[in-house]
Amino acid sequence: MSSSDSPKLHNVFVYGSFQEPDVLHVMLDRTPEIVSATLHGYQRFRLKGRLYPCIVPRENGEVHGKVLVGLTDGELENLDWVEGTEYERVTVEVVRKDNSEKMTVDTYPWINKIDPDIGGDWDFEEWKRLYMKTFIETFKEIMEKKKNPHKGGRDDFKDVLRK
Repeated sequence: MSSSDSPKLHNVFVYGSFQEPDVLHVMLDRTPEIVSATLHGYQRFRLKGRLYPCIVPRENGEVHGKVLVGLTDGELENLDWVEGTEYERVTVEVVRKDNSEKMTVDTYPWINKIDPDIGGDWDFEEWKRLYMKTFIETFKEIMEKKKNPHKGGRDDFKDVLRK
C-alpha cells in the first residue's frame, strides 16, 4: 500500500481547554499523542464571561500550548464542529519544546480580532482549578448532541460554557 492510500493525519495546536487530556478524551474517544509547543506571532486572551480563551495575531506574541499529533479526518471534523463559527482553522508553524523542531500544524484563532469581549490573560492552571469539572460535564453533553443531532445541536450550548 502506497503512502498516498493511507489517510492523511493532522497535527493541531491547542492552547485552551483542549490541552487537558480528559477533555480530549470526551471529544475524540481517545487521548492522542500530545507534545508541548510554542506558537509565535499570536497572543492568547480571555473571552469575557466564557470558559475558554482565544488567540489573535500579535506581532511579538507567543502562545504556549500543546500539539495533538496524528488526528484523523473525523477527529479534525469534531474539532471544527466544536470550535464552531467564531474560530477559523488556519495552518501555522510552531516550535516543539522538547527538541526545538518546527512543525506545521492547524490551529483555531478567533475570527473577530476586534471583539470587545477579548481581554486579559487566560491561565490554564486557574481554568483547571476553577472550571475544568464543569467544562467536562457540559462538554460530554455537547458531544452527545453531536452523536444524536435530532436531540438538538451545538447552538443549544452557545451560552452553556460561560461563567
